[in-house]
Amino acid sequence: MNHLRQLAIGAALAVASLGAYAQNYSFSCITNNLSADCSTGEAQFGMTVSDGGSVVNFLFTNTGALASSITDIYFDWSSSAYALTAGTLTASAGVVFEWGASPADLPGGNSILFSSDLSSQSTPPPQPSGVNPGEWLNIAFSGSYANLLTGLNSSGLRVGLHTQGYQGGGSESFVNVPAIPEPETYAMLIAGLGLMAFVARRRQRNLAAA
Repeated sequence: MNHLRQLAIGAALAVASLGAYAQNYSFSCITNNLSADCSTGEAQFGMTVSDGGSVVNFLFTNTGALASSITDIYFDWSSSAYALTAGTLTASAGVVFEWGASPADLPGGNSILFSSDLSSQSTPPPQPSGVNPGEWLNIAFSGSYANLLTGLNSSGLRVGLHTQGYQGGGSESFVNVPAIPEPETYAMLIAGLGLMAFVARRRQRNLAAA
């Protein structure tokens, strides 16, 4: 019975992991200079963290149509377990970033004790080289996908955005919201547990008949 229990747990974890090679994150506005700009950013800015095998990809996107631009990206970690080193920057046409942002800390980040350990910015001037509507920036970091996901989902690793280019000329700062497992992951986990229960019952019946 212990063997069957261990097998069921292992299978469930394996099934659940099938849906965990990429995780989507949204952002929450922390400056609130103008509510309309905060709403635009929260609706349009996103980050997808995916397992690239030898690297972990952080893909930043601006999916909406309203004027806005990600011009600076900041990373804050609580321990060396989640530390990042400057990785490879790739982007869609027109987006150009370099390591080291000015200002060095996320504007407004002190309100949530956000202290930048690593940063990147669009090359001056910030417009139009930031991540504008329909554009993207990918940063490939070395490290463990599972470990970095743990950091992001426990706030041990936080990502901040400084954004500009709104219609009224304002700026806002955002921080990623820790993710929760998506419904598909729960469904796969339940399916895996059901399958293993079925296999266990069949095995017990076969042993009883032998």
